[in-house]
Amino acid sequence: MTTHPTQKTYPHIVLLVLAIFFAISFITNILNSIIVDVKDSYQLSLTETGFLPFSFFIAYGVMSIPAGFLAERFSIRNLLAASFALIAAASLVFVLLPDYGVFSVTLFILGCCMAVLQVIINPMLRAAGGAQHFAFNSVLGQLAFGLASFASPYLYIYLVAEQPWGLAALLRSVVPESLPWVSLYLVFAVMAVFFLLIVWLTNYPNLERAEDERAGSTASYKDLLKNKYTWLFFFGIFCYVGTEQGIGNWLSQYLQSTHGVDPQTTGATTVAYFWAMLTFGCLLGLLALKIWDSRKVLVVATLATIACLLAALYGSAETALYAFPATGFTISVMWSIIFSLGLNSVSHHHGSLSGILCTGIAGGAIMPLIVGLVADTGGLRLGMLFLLLPLAYIGSIGIWARPLVTNQTLRRKTKADE
Repeated sequence: MTTHPTQKTYPHIVLLVLAIFFAISFITNILNSIIVDVKDSYQLSLTETGFLPFSFFIAYGVMSIPAGFLAERFSIRNLLAASFALIAAASLVFVLLPDYGVFSVTLFILGCCMAVLQVIINPMLRAAGGAQHFAFNSVLGQLAFGLASFASPYLYIYLVAEQPWGLAALLRSVVPESLPWVSLYLVFAVMAVFFLLIVWLTNYPNLERAEDERAGSTASYKDLLKNKYTWLFFFGIFCYVGTEQGIGNWLSQYLQSTHGVDPQTTGATTVAYFWAMLTFGCLLGLLALKIWDSRKVLVVATLATIACLLAALYGSAETALYAFPATGFTISVMWSIIFSLGLNSVSHHHGSLSGILCTGIAGGAIMPLIVGLVADTGGLRLGMLFLLLPLAYIGSIGIWARPLVTNQTLRRKTKADE
C-alpha cells in the first residue's frame, strides 16, 4: 500500500472553524425557540409563522452553489469577513426596525451568509486539520454545532425572563418592551462583530483544497443534473432538513397549543433537549456505522423516528416532552448517511455534487411552511403528521441505494482480513 507524507496541520485554523460552527448553529437554530413568541408578537397565522423558517432556509437553495464559485474567486479572509459584517448589519437593522417584514428579510440575509460560511469552512477544516484527522475534526464540528443549538435556548430564556437582570436588563432597554426576544439579535450583532475582528486578524496559511472539494465548472453541474442519483439524493437531503426543522420549529408551538406548555420556559428547554439528543445521537451513530451497513441504520432510524413522532403527537404532555427530544436522537445519523451515500453513488464531480446536495438544505424552508399551511386548515397535529411523508422517502433510500462504495464495518473488515 502506498503511503503519503503526513499533511501539515494548523490548529489555530481548526479552532477558528469550530468556533464558526458554533456561531452558525447559535444563530440558525434559535428560531426553533422563539417562533411561538414571534407568532404572538406579530399576531401571525400558522402559515405566516411557517414563512419565517422559509425565509431563512430558502437562502441555502439560492446561495449554496454560487457560494462555491465565490470561494474560488475570493480569499478566505475576505469572504468570512464579508459574511460576518453582513450578519452584524442585518441584525442591527432588525433591532432598529423590528417588524415582521424586516424580520423576514433579515432571516433571508442571515441564511445567505450561513450558506457561504458552510461552503467555506468544511474544506477549510479538512485542509487545516489534515485529511488524516478529518473524520475526528468533523465530529468535533458536530459537537460544536450541537452545543450551540443546546445553549441558545437558554440565552432566550434568560433574555425574556419576567424579571430581567444584569445584561438582560441592559439589552432589553434597547428594544421595544413588548418584543424582548428582539434583544437576541443585538447579541448576534455583537457576536458577528467579534468574529469579524477575529477572522480579519487571523493569519491564514496557503490551504490547498483537494480537487474533489472544488466547486467545479458549469459543465460539471450540467453533467450531474443528468444523473438520476443526483436528484434522488438531493431530495434525500431536502427531506432530512425539512423533517429536522419541521420538528424543531413546531414542537414548542405544539406543546403550547395542545398541552398548554409555556414556550418561554419548558418549551424552550424541550427545544434545547431536542438538539442535545441530536448531538448525542451523532456520537452513537459513529459506533453504529462501524457495526452495521449504513443503509440498514438509515431504515431503523427512520422507523424509530416515526414511532417517536407519533408518540409525541398522540401521547400525553409528559410523553411529548420526552418523545420530541427522542426524535432528535433518532434522526441524528440521517444527514451523514444520506450525504455519504450520495457522494458514494456518483463516481465524479464530488465538489459540484456537494454543492447540489447542500442546496437541498432548502428543505428546511419548504417543510415547516407546508406544516403551517396544513395546520391552518386541520390543526397542528395534522400539519406535523405531514412529516411522515419525507420520513418515508428517507427510509426508502436505505432500500434502493446502491453505492459504489459501502461504509466499512468491523464485521466486513474482519472477513476481508481472513
